Amino acid sequence: MAKDEVMETGGGGDFAAKDYTDPPPAPLVDAAELASWSLYRAVIAEFIATLLFLYITVATVIGYKHQTDPAVNSAADAACGGVGVLGIAWAFGGMIFVLVYCTAGISGGHINPAVTFGLFLARKVSLVRALLYMVAQCLGAMCGVGLVKAFQSAYFVRYGGGANTLAAGYSKGTGLAAEIIGTFVLVYTVFSATDPKRSARDSHVPVLAPLPIGFAVFMVHLATIPITGTGINPARSLGAAVIYNKDKAWDDQWIFWVGPMIGAAIAAFYHQYILRAGAIKALGSFRSNA
Repeated sequence: MAKDEVMETGGGGDFAAKDYTDPPPAPLVDAAELASWSLYRAVIAEFIATLLFLYITVATVIGYKHQTDPAVNSAADAACGGVGVLGIAWAFGGMIFVLVYCTAGISGGHINPAVTFGLFLARKVSLVRALLYMVAQCLGAMCGVGLVKAFQSAYFVRYGGGANTLAAGYSKGTGLAAEIIGTFVLVYTVFSATDPKRSARDSHVPVLAPLPIGFAVFMVHLATIPITGTGINPARSLGAAVIYNKDKAWDDQWIFWVGPMIGAAIAAFYHQYILRAGAIKALGSFRSNA
């Protein structure tokens, strides 16, 4: 474990030294974890959170498309109705803020296989926990979109089922790059907002971790909705594709898995080995033990 000295500002303006010790990495496989109720409670929390996330956000997308459809609305209503792209982005970012806030103390509030994958690569969660989280997230996403289809059956298929597809005029390479960069922004924000060293160093500055994470999702949606509809969450893309079940959604599905996983891996490497100098610390520890 690496140990750093963190400076903290006291109430009188003086600096007081505060020791900080990196938490130990999670074991790759922790069989004992399977006997812990806290693991299954966390998996249930991830399932419910992802279900709620997909229900609210996909319902917002379907509602917006219905309100702006010139075939069922007057020209004036179609031009001015609906929440718009800005409202859709707020729905996704706002729900992430709410759900991460609600579940962070139980499961960590991942709600996204790419986030879970990035944290696994950084040894923040075990392989067992990561796999169970991803399964729960994907099942929750399917159930959430299924609820939207049940409640809005007349509009669900007509308006694309909220499925992620590559927009006309963009190449698959462009879509893949958009997903990589968008997921990098999200996962990098997750690492930065939840960094325990930051909590020790900036303990005098109250930081609500779900807030920057939700804003990251909001900003990425503004940039990439015109390109891919914004995936950055393989469970979100898979859930909508399974329930919508049309060829176009399946043809582009690989983009919404490969892109987010690559983006998450790059963010994990950048934060752990560049910003936190993990490679240098490991080398120093090796030399001191030699």
